[in-house]
Amino acid sequence: MFIRRVVVPAIFVALIALSSAVFASTEDAAKFVQRLGNQTIETLRAPDLTFDERQDRFRGLLTRGFDISFIGRFVLGRYWRAATSDQRGDYMALYSEFFLTTYAYRLGGYAGQTFVVTGARAANAKDVVVRSLIDRTGGPPLIADWRVRKIDGRYRVIDIMVEGISLAFTQRSEFASVARRGGLEGLLASLRSRTTKFSAVASLK
Repeated sequence: MFIRRVVVPAIFVALIALSSAVFASTEDAAKFVQRLGNQTIETLRAPDLTFDERQDRFRGLLTRGFDISFIGRFVLGRYWRAATSDQRGDYMALYSEFFLTTYAYRLGGYAGQTFVVTGARAANAKDVVVRSLIDRTGGPPLIADWRVRKIDGRYRVIDIMVEGISLAFTQRSEFASVARRGGLEGLLASLRSRTTKFSAVASLK
């Protein structure tokens, strides 16, 4: 009886502490995503920025807000384990540039949106999924879920799900398809070509 009297209250205390920790982490993750979204919108609306300046600012936001190394390894999947040290180095350099160039180029063409976080939930012991609503000029609102993880004491985005479709899983499937046809070297060549193409298009802006 004595053990029961001691253990049961202790369990309740532990559950309350755990609930408080989860609430704090979801709230902090939501604030992080809202801040990142606000900074993005501010960059979009800055009238004094050239296209190149806007891209540079986006690249800085992406570098600070996303764990590109984590995403790059996930996207490569089993081919990461099979890659040599040199191939891994080449891939991460190319993927980082591909990621930054692709997203900065895409975001740089948007204008007039508002960004609002509408909720957050714990996905597992490590990740929080933050839901946002993006109002777009001339189109329906866009629902995006940001998968956030605390890495080295800082929140980082490790995936975005747009209308329920994971961008990381989509890239993983695409990269695997390219690697199956041409091997890892074929994938590296494809990334090199696509990064050069985006850079060339951006330079014409």
